[in-house]
Amino acid sequence: MNKRITSREIAKLAGVSSSTISRAFSGDARISERTRKRIMSIADEHDYRPNAIARSLNSQKSRLVALVVNSIENPCEAQQLQYLVQRLQERGLLPILLCCAGYDDRAQLMRMASAYQVDHAVIFSDMVSMADAIQIFRTARPIMVSFEPIADPGIAQLLLDGSKAAAEVVAKAVSSGRSRFAYLTGRNSSWIDKQRKRWFADALTTHGLGFVAESHGDYSYDSGFKEAVVLLRRSSVDAVVCGNDVMAIGVRDAATRVLGRKVPEDLAIIGQDGINLAMWECTDLTTLALDFAAYMDTIIGFIEDQAEDKEGTTSVTHEYFIRWGSTC
Repeated sequence: MNKRITSREIAKLAGVSSSTISRAFSGDARISERTRKRIMSIADEHDYRPNAIARSLNSQKSRLVALVVNSIENPCEAQQLQYLVQRLQERGLLPILLCCAGYDDRAQLMRMASAYQVDHAVIFSDMVSMADAIQIFRTARPIMVSFEPIADPGIAQLLLDGSKAAAEVVAKAVSSGRSRFAYLTGRNSSWIDKQRKRWFADALTTHGLGFVAESHGDYSYDSGFKEAVVLLRRSSVDAVVCGNDVMAIGVRDAATRVLGRKVPEDLAIIGQDGINLAMWECTDLTTLALDFAAYMDTIIGFIEDQAEDKEGTTSVTHEYFIRWGSTC
């Protein structure tokens, strides 16, 4: 095996100090682009790459970020992660992705990531115990996304509020003659799903209405389709609010293709998430949407505050807005 060249040897070849070599690979702005390119050229010529493990031991910073999610199969989570991963990589941070779906011992999954001394942990998954996440990632000060608010200044929290948007959608639906609303939930374990249902239930109450039927899915297209067939056959509803956009698309297809219902003439359908798929012309779903860029930038802000040991804001709330489509 050929002996690997060291950073000191690269520094000697480039005629610079070892610290300049380190700055070149860390993206430090204190060296010129010309110097950086020269160092990179010499490094490529000699197959040199800095030892990230050694650097992390010296600096006590791994630059690793654990992202704990339910599944990357879900379009909403995939869309969020695409943006967040890109922003992390721009800052020289490396994400470790932990997918909880299909994994029974989720605490052990988080411990595996924690063993790599991650600097930051962002918990998206509602399949994990909040207490476990806080305990396992206690040195990384976890960032909790869409969990029930907790009074802990050491935990950064990103909260969601769709009450105003839900009230506006319900008001429009009621003014259009809708009076029999049904709700299609996701997982019972999801705190945010319960909040989403409550936003609409409260909005209906102001009009003297409530949900006349309810069904339970799992956020998938198939569950939306299958549950809609049963729900619409047994209940005379004229509006269905869904826990996410993917189920809402399944409801629309079941209503139009199996039951012959016209959307929105016979049935209004409302989704939640605002995924790109919901905006396609063939879908054109009315949905409660988020500004994903601003949402993920808040997480980046939390991470930057933690990296600089700033106390910063420990809780930020993002509000949904309505993306009007042709289904309501």
